[in-house]
Amino acid sequence: MKRLAILGSTGSIGQSTLSIVEQFPERYSVAALACGRNLDQAFAQTVRWRPKLISLATEELAGELSTKLKQVGVTGIEVVYGTQGTVACSTLPEADFVVSAIVGVAGLEATHAAILAGKPVGLANKECMVAAGEILTRAARQRNVPILPIDSEHNAVHQCLRVGAHSEVKTIWLTASGGPFRQLPLDQFAAITPEQALKHPTWVMGRRITIDSATMLNKGLEIIEACRLFDVTAAQVRVTVHPQSTVHSLVEYVDGSILAQISVTDMRLPILYALAYPERPASTLTFNLAALSHLDFEPPDFERFPCLRLAFDAAEKGGAHCIALNAADEVAVEAFLDRRIPFTGIPRTIERVLASTPEAHPATIAEVLAADREARETARALLA
Repeated sequence: MKRLAILGSTGSIGQSTLSIVEQFPERYSVAALACGRNLDQAFAQTVRWRPKLISLATEELAGELSTKLKQVGVTGIEVVYGTQGTVACSTLPEADFVVSAIVGVAGLEATHAAILAGKPVGLANKECMVAAGEILTRAARQRNVPILPIDSEHNAVHQCLRVGAHSEVKTIWLTASGGPFRQLPLDQFAAITPEQALKHPTWVMGRRITIDSATMLNKGLEIIEACRLFDVTAAQVRVTVHPQSTVHSLVEYVDGSILAQISVTDMRLPILYALAYPERPASTLTFNLAALSHLDFEPPDFERFPCLRLAFDAAEKGGAHCIALNAADEVAVEAFLDRRIPFTGIPRTIERVLASTPEAHPATIAEVLAADREARETARALLA
């Protein structure tokens, strides 16, 4: 029985993870949940799963949850809050595996703490790896702790890499759907509305990641994540636009062989893969081969998607530039969703923040968070 600590349990990845636990009760149980601000979901999950520990964003929310649990006679569950509460969940001695699915850098400290505590991590939070991948992967190597990617693209790469040595890898190919604006005339980009950008053609995701997919900044973050997770250079990572989204990633080996991972577009599959690794338990997730009757692959248009070019530049520089890329994007996306800047203002904001970012490589999580705050302040000042 593998006991899970799920960070971000009320989000889409967290809920999908809980559905896996429900499907495989003989394999998995819930030890801890970090729920953020969704009090109603936190209450429902606590009553259903009875974790030993549950964390909410604030002391007030934790108090409200405690009261609600007492009213229905649920006892013996410790309720904590804030960053310290999330860290307590990720380092709980009873937890055997940590699912890191908190959006943004909010889950960074807890993810790092889990690795330091020797916990295997299923990583669905690419921002952690983008901002502090150098620190996280170094700590994981020192403690022989696996970091198993849950992002569909990196999970696919992980599967393809199981058949070859690291020295035999020539290129990692990340596939991108191209988002909703792959064929939209460039002169119409400035008029794109949040409603249009939130209509992803393939995946159902959160608001920020959906906008990032529309700008292809999401793929840019994945380039950086791939460099850190698989210990390759930015020059070894390529992006191909694949509108059908049936091939999740490919790995090209030095002998010319290319391996592709193909599966349904359902996040439960990469979650199950990470939880069960190195096993492959049988599941009901099947793929219809008829979907392979037509496959398109095309190079990305850097003029149409300048965020992708900015991400490649940040990946080559590493350190503070990767932190600034993610931070500036988060601020810019929020401004776009609030209709304070146009769609084209997102890459412009990121580029200006990167231009003012010094070359540096933070050595601690505290330094990473400081660089993140500085980049956000710069972005907000530019937008003001």
